[in-house]
Formats: sequence, C-alpha cells, structure tokens
Amino acid sequence: MITTLANALAKQGYDTLTPVQEAVTAAGLETRDLLVSAQTGSGKTVGFGLAIGPTILTADGLFAPTTAPVALVIAPTRELAMQVKRELAWLYADAGAQLASCVGGMDFRDERRALERGAHIVVATPGRLRDHIMRNTIDLSQIRAVILDEADEMLDLGFREDLEFILESAPDDRRTLLFSATVPPAIAKLAESYQTDALRVTTTAKESQHKDIAYLAMQVANHDVDAAIINTLRFHDAPNAIVFANTRAMVTRLTTRLSNRGFSVVALSGELTQSERSNALQAMRDGRARVCVATDVAARGIDLPNLELVIHAELPTNPETLVHRSGRTGRAGRKGISAMIVPPKMRKRAENLLKWGKLSAEWTTPPSAEEITARDEERLLTDPVWSEDFTEAETAFAAKLLAQHAPDKIAAAYLRLYAGKVSAPEDLSDDIATPPPSDRKREAQPFGPSRWFRIDIGREGKAEARWLLPMLCKAGDITKREIGAIRIQDTETFVEIAEPAVAGFLRAIGPDMSLENQATLTALDGAPQLGARGPRKTKRDYDDRPAAPGKPERPERPARAEPSSGAEKARKPRQKPAQAEGTGRPADQSKAEGVKPYRKPEGGKPPYKGKAGDAKPPYKGKAGDAKPPYKGKSGDAKPPYKGKADGKKPPFKGKSAGKPDGKPRHDSRPAADSRPKTDAKDTSKRFTPPGGKAKPRKGLAKGAHAPPRRGKP
Repeated sequence: MITTLANALAKQGYDTLTPVQEAVTAAGLETRDLLVSAQTGSGKTVGFGLAIGPTILTADGLFAPTTAPVALVIAPTRELAMQVKRELAWLYADAGAQLASCVGGMDFRDERRALERGAHIVVATPGRLRDHIMRNTIDLSQIRAVILDEADEMLDLGFREDLEFILESAPDDRRTLLFSATVPPAIAKLAESYQTDALRVTTTAKESQHKDIAYLAMQVANHDVDAAIINTLRFHDAPNAIVFANTRAMVTRLTTRLSNRGFSVVALSGELTQSERSNALQAMRDGRARVCVATDVAARGIDLPNLELVIHAELPTNPETLVHRSGRTGRAGRKGISAMIVPPKMRKRAENLLKWGKLSAEWTTPPSAEEITARDEERLLTDPVWSEDFTEAETAFAAKLLAQHAPDKIAAAYLRLYAGKVSAPEDLSDDIATPPPSDRKREAQPFGPSRWFRIDIGREGKAEARWLLPMLCKAGDITKREIGAIRIQDTETFVEIAEPAVAGFLRAIGPDMSLENQATLTALDGAPQLGARGPRKTKRDYDDRPAAPGKPERPERPARAEPSSGAEKARKPRQKPAQAEGTGRPADQSKAEGVKPYRKPEGGKPPYKGKAGDAKPPYKGKAGDAKPPYKGKSGDAKPPYKGKADGKKPPFKGKSAGKPDGKPRHDSRPAADSRPKTDAKDTSKRFTPPGGKAKPRKGLAKGAHAPPRRGKP
C-alpha cells in the first residue's frame, strides 16, 4: 500500500481493512476497471479511495502539480457527495490533495473559482457536473479515474442521460469504477457500455442479511403509529436515531410532533436548501440533535458515527430501499436496530418486503409505558456517574442538601427532576388486530336515559352542530359520547345530554348557565315539542321498534284485452275536399281548415291546360328559330348601342374638377384626380374603397379600437 495512504489509515485508527477494501486493493488490479457490489456500511468510500491511489499518485505517494482534476467521483445526493469529500480529504491529506465539490444548491461561482485554482479530485452530483461541462468551467482532459458511487440509485433517480454525457466527455483511457450495493440489469448494461474488461467484485452474501442489524417488526393499532415511534425512541434512548417517512408532508408533521414532546429533532428532506440540510446533519454529528426525521434522500451513504436506531414510520415501496434505510446503522462493525412500524393495514406489505429482501425480522409490539419506566430506572442505577469522583464544591453542596432535607426526600426530588427532562411514555392500545370488513359494522347501542337542554341560538344565528358539539364538550367537561341528539330550529337549539353526565355538566357550566358566543343554556323538564308531530326521531328511537306488520298485497289489475292478430283497426274514409269550380285544386277555405289537397293515388298528373277565366292565352312557343334583334325602347332618347367602329376603346381622359353641369363642389375636397390613390395593402390607415368613404363602425369613438368581428355582424 502507498505510504501516505497507510499513514492516513493509521491516524484514523484502522487496524484491518474490511472485505471490500481488501478486494479492491488486491495485487494486479491497479489498472483494471471494477464493478463492485458490497453491503451498505462496509467501507466502500475508503475502498475506492484506496483503489484509485496507484492511478492518480506519483511513485512517492504525492500528487503532481496540475491545473485540471485527475480523479472524478460522482454521487447521487448532495449529502453523500459532501460526505465522500470529507472521507477523501483525510485519506489524501498527507499526499497534498486539493479537493473541490460540484453539487446542486451551492454557489456556482464559488465552485468555478475552486476549479480555476486547481483541484486534484472533484466530487460532484450528476446534474451540477453536467452544467460545468457544458459551460466549459471544468477541464476533463486529464481525468485518469472516474468513480460512480451508488450507481443503482443514480439510475433510479433518472440520471442515466447525465451519466452517459459525463462518461463520453471523459478521456477514453481512464479507469472506471462502479460501486453499488446491488447490481441490477441496468447497472450491468451501463458497465458493458462504458467499462473495458471490467472485473466483477462481489463481497455481499446473497442468502444472509447484515449481521450487525437487528430487524424488528412492531405491530400497532392504526391510531397508535405516532405513539409507537415516541415509545421506541424513549425505550432505546439512542445517541442518534433516524425516522424515515415517505413524503415531505409526513416529515414536517412528525418533526413538529416530536419537537412538541421534548425531543431534540431536525428535519431532512428535498424541500430544504443545501445549507439547511448540511446544518441538520452537522447538528446530529455535534450532538445538538438526537433525532432526524428524513425522507429517502438520507437513505444512501449517510454515515453518522453514533447512529444506533432506524425507525420506518412509513414502510418503503421496495426491499432495496428498506436495506439502504436500515444500512444507516450497524456500520463498520457497530450494532444497530431497524424497527418497522406495522399497522394492520400494512401487515401484508411488511411481510412481502422481508420476503423479497431475504430478511428475517422479529415480530413484536412497541415498548409499553411500564417497560420504558423500568428501562429508565435501570439506566439510572447503572449510570457511570456513580463511579466517578466528585469535586469539593459538589461534595459541599451535597452536605448542605443533607443538612436541610432527608436523604429519601432528596432521592425522590432527583427522580422527579430526572423524569422531567425526558418525554413521558405513551399508552398504547391492546387491540391491535383489525376485524375483517364484514365485522366492522358497529352495532347501534341505545342512548339510555337523558335530559334535554335549550340553547337560545338557532339557525338564524348561524348555529351548526359542527361547532356546537365541541363548544358543549369544552364548556361542560364531557365527551361527544355523552351528547345525544342536537335539534337546530330557527331561533333555538335543543341538545340531549346523557343522564349520568348531567350533574358534572351543570357543575362545569356554572350557575349562570352561559356558553361561548353569549349563548344561554336552559334545562327542560321533558323532550321538546318540535311542531305538531313532536320531536324528530333519531336512529336510537328505532332500536327497539317492533317488526313491521306485513303489508296487504295490492290486488292485481285486470289484464287489458289484446286485439287479435288478424283483426285490423277500421279506418274512417277520407273525405274529398271541395274544389274550386273549374280547377283541380282545393278551394281556399280548405287550406284554412287544414284539409290536405286531394291527389289521385294512381296515375300521373294531367298536363296543365290553363285557367278558364284567365285573359292571357297560354304560351304556344316561338314561330321561328331565331330571336329578332333588340330594337330598343320606344320612349328612350338614347339610341341603341351599335358597337365600336374600329374595335378600340378610346383612352380615359379623367374626370373634370367639377360636376358635369359645370357647378363647383360644395365640399372642400380636392379634385378626384389630385387625391392620392388608396391601397388595400397599406395597413397604416383604414382602407377607403375607391367608390366612396368607408362606413364608420357603430359604437366606437374617434380613435377607438375594437377586436375583429367573428361570424355574422
């Protein structure tokens, strides 16, 4: 191994290498392309850092001066990229390495300046690195090694086109190393396209799970999911814990809930800025926060040194995500717990995830309040503080306490102070199983004896049951189970209260019988009379009703007499309408009476012979074949047109300035021949046809504009 890298490992306390680190640093692999699959948390980052050492370092284990990067590491998420940069920084510190990062969410100008100053290793995310390549702010001409970390995750996130663009932009003689927890067919195809004679290195056990992670499947009722998360955090009391959710909205809700219960919690999701996400992880490393509620953005590569507990508040959609979520704990030989919260409706999904992921889990229930209290007492008795030495000031103050209070009182006060610093455990429901859909119908229970009250606000005062019910529960210190029917009238409302709760209800209301919104409550002696028919019945009034007597059968109606198939309905003969004398048409009064004209059913229409009383004789046709020429009208002074003499039209001489009779014009327009000619193609002014002035549009003032008309005006 290179001396500078060996010294860096010794400073970090590495005694031996992990299996994946030994596999990628074996002799003879210094120039080979590698396709490595290893379990999450097995030290892949240090592994590929050692693997590319002989390729990018000189013989003495140092970096040569350069202005362009020689190694490129691509990671799917910003957090993983920044973590890889921190790991490689201490690994190549003695070699004089200069590192730069290109990740989304950071200032592009700062990254460009860092690249211009010179960087030996660049750690980037696919999208931001492609931007730098397209803007020519990064030089890939001297790249000797390219590492794709969590390559399967990058393909799942849709970075395939970006990866292909980056690999095609890098030199062809580079080394390409692909590291992934799993090797699906898409990764194998990518390796065939962009690797040369790659060696497959596998250190994962196909039939066994991560031995350092204990899987727990906790069955809870549907309404106890949040309580189960709180009890699990309290019971294990891990220095660092991650609670995974599927959506950003769920992350926000759980973060608020845990913060209200006294947990030091931070959120990590895609809607946060890069600085907020970095601050959240740094708070976990510094100990300022102990719980991180995150989406799957934190499921890959995130390494927190003291992370001992992973809780799946919502189950993932595939076993690979479950493995990567759980892999945040149990890293580098440390033990960890992966707890799945499984309500009844998610039982089948949990079983399938464990089956498809080849994982075995212990089916159990979340810790109860009694178990958490017992664990707190055990921690208190075994706390290392009992074996430590105390200062003189602490001993003097303890003596002062003993002088003022009894030892048992001091111990009880200490227990109370200790319990006040942590969240109280939640009580969980014992009924976990959900009945099948056919048995979920709740049987109606009789309401029992009750008493009616009147409220002096009704429908006219905007009274509604949705705000009357919580108001009565809050003012009377009762639950909705003690409230029966609510009858809202125009000016008043009647409420039914269970008899056992009336005494406490009146005591909480007070002697003035006043409610919110200046409403007044009045007790009634009996049920209110709502109209002539009395109060409206509720569903409870029909619980003990007798069975309805059988209704008498309705007598059948006599069947109608159907006409025989051969009989035909007799038709009334059509009367022939009166005709005008001497014509073949009906008289005019027949049209007024609506009688249709008579037509013969058979035969054609006889030829028209003319009317008997008509003075004009019928047309008999032309005597000759040729039509005589037109001779003009007898009273017309203008002779008929005789044609052109020479066949040529005389030239146009224009119009005179005045009218034909020589009278001057009354308007101020110039002569027709002196006006400029209009053109329909001229859009600067409205086109005026040569025949006259354009008609103005109706409803528009001078200079106004209107949209073009569509259809008919």
